[in-house]
Amino acid sequence: MIILISGSSCTGKTLMAQTLLETYHIPYVSVDHLKMGLYRGNPDCGFTPLDSTEQISNKLWPIVKGMIMTAIENRQHLIVEGCYVLPRHVKEFKEAYAEHIIPVFLGFTEHYIEDNFESKIITHRNVVETRAYPEDRTVSQHIGEHQRFRQQCAEYDVPYFEIDQHYESEIRKVYSYIEEQRRRIERGS
Repeated sequence: MIILISGSSCTGKTLMAQTLLETYHIPYVSVDHLKMGLYRGNPDCGFTPLDSTEQISNKLWPIVKGMIMTAIENRQHLIVEGCYVLPRHVKEFKEAYAEHIIPVFLGFTEHYIEDNFESKIITHRNVVETRAYPEDRTVSQHIGEHQRFRQQCAEYDVPYFEIDQHYESEIRKVYSYIEEQRRRIERGS
């Protein structure tokens, strides 16, 4: 079983991966760590950390996809987390692989961003990892980013969960969905 977590920035992807690791005792891979490892190991890797999500994703996805396929073939469980996993990527897997993958895409409504940008979104962005750089995007940029991501999720018909009112209660629905899908996969084994 592969749990694939993606979404716009500051939506709690890393916290979810950490929580799922503790719940299911499944290791997780941060695609952001992979990005930085490749760049630091080889600055001529074809991208810089400042490139667009799309540019970085185009370079990283073949590697991440290969890791996912290998884990499935070896009957290993893995959590993969990061904003560089795009909705279109999920559709690339053949059914034999796709039936072992639980994709989850996270986002916020415009309303949630406007009401909680400083008090919750920015304040909680370091809950699992300490980011050494300040948030430089504006509320408007976050809203645009989330709207584009929502549209991509709809276009590729992937499981998209959007926080609108209360993060804690709404994110529990995502954990319930993952548990239901985990049971489905186990029954199919």
